[in-house]
Amino acid sequence: MTARDEVYRDRQRQLVDFAFDDKVADVFPDMIRRSVPGYETVVPITGLLAARALSSSARETARGYDLGCSLGASTLAMLRGLPARPRPRSVEVVAVDNAPAMIERARLLVDDPRVRFVCEDIRSLALGPADAITLNYVLQFLPPVDRPGMLERIREALAPDGVLLLSEKIRFDDADTQREFDAAHLDFKRANGYSELEISQKRSALDNVMIIDTEERHRQRLADAGFSRVRKWYQCLNWASFEARP
Repeated sequence: MTARDEVYRDRQRQLVDFAFDDKVADVFPDMIRRSVPGYETVVPITGLLAARALSSSARETARGYDLGCSLGASTLAMLRGLPARPRPRSVEVVAVDNAPAMIERARLLVDDPRVRFVCEDIRSLALGPADAITLNYVLQFLPPVDRPGMLERIREALAPDGVLLLSEKIRFDDADTQREFDAAHLDFKRANGYSELEISQKRSALDNVMIIDTEERHRQRLADAGFSRVRKWYQCLNWASFEARP
């Protein structure tokens, strides 16, 4: 039974920046499901797209990375998407997160010898050759100055027929679109049982740690990193998912 997210239920005397600590890790599946429109579609489809790239790998061992893996939802989706007898002789998924609380719980939730969990900052991680890399709702938490270099390292690690699967919250240059989608996103949270106090306190906690880019900025950054083809395969309000290929 997933614990219900009540991290911001009570009024807090002093709000601190949002962190993926024990309190958040305990309720994370409920928190992200009730906060991110389309999340329950994005994760399984991401897994299927990544699994296709792994299954078509020409290497002896196909490798996928789940960067910023949290509790390993994308890792599990990747493995579940593999056919019963994948083309490569073996598959390895490296699941990485810099939050010890997330990695500790992920190891308990994902019991599969094909998975290797690593507690490390993805910006300093040495990436080996890869066929599929997922980066779901992670880039937005990196300082903007670090994002180009991260994408360049991912591009260098990917096989010529590999894929990067990126999901992010996006903002809009058009003020009307931004206002309407923001309002709809707030309604989504209310409909999922969050109070006005919870919504307000969490938004304040995220202000300094979650920096949102436009779709155009994401596309330009991916192009600058060396990706030749970028497709948006999903969008729900102000949340979007992209497939990027070398």
